[in-house]
Amino acid sequence: MEKVMNILKPKPNPQQQLRDWQRRLRQECRNIERQIRDIQREEKSVQKAIREAAKRNDMVSAKALAKEIVRSRKTVTRLYENKAQLNSISMHLGESVAIARTVGHLSKSADVMKLVNNLVKAPEVATTMQEFNREMTKAGVIEEIVNDAVDSALDSEDMEEEIEEKVDKVLTAIAGETAAELPEAIRKEIIKQPAQTSENGQEEEAIPEGVDDEEELEEIRARLAKVRS
Repeated sequence: MEKVMNILKPKPNPQQQLRDWQRRLRQECRNIERQIRDIQREEKSVQKAIREAAKRNDMVSAKALAKEIVRSRKTVTRLYENKAQLNSISMHLGESVAIARTVGHLSKSADVMKLVNNLVKAPEVATTMQEFNREMTKAGVIEEIVNDAVDSALDSEDMEEEIEEKVDKVLTAIAGETAAELPEAIRKEIIKQPAQTSENGQEEEAIPEGVDDEEELEEIRARLAKVRS
């Protein structure tokens, strides 16, 4: 019955289809803006926790929290890039209206295809862009996109190295004089404390001293992971 209804349902004209896509793109941009605000709001509480950890000379916890902030800021940067690309898609679709009025149908756009292909790979908007991909392919705006599986292991390693490079800068910026007051030798020793080794020989992340600190750290990590997702 549903298939029959879909067949009987009037097909939207090109202008209606474009307006619908643009409306959904604007909604997706608002969702991204809300996610950015949530991440930035959560970062303030993490900054407070870093300063408190630095005051009690717990630089292991401070460094772990600083690493979460670096990751969150990278997520915010990626979200802004996603939003800019969504706006670009909307702009290109708007330019297609005049052409659609002339030829009576939507024309293929290499620019839109490239942008959609990029966003399909973005975790934050992948599901939405997969829907756009199907609809735009059906409407003839883009050709069918085939995403090859990409091994991101190397990218992940490069990202971790980049994060490590920024952690100390974030610590200095947030903890300020509190961290700087520690003796240099002690501060370096604490910050660069090696990971503990488990019984099976695998390395484990150093655990901050104190049960309360550990629980607080895990809670903050969970909140940041939630707003980043």
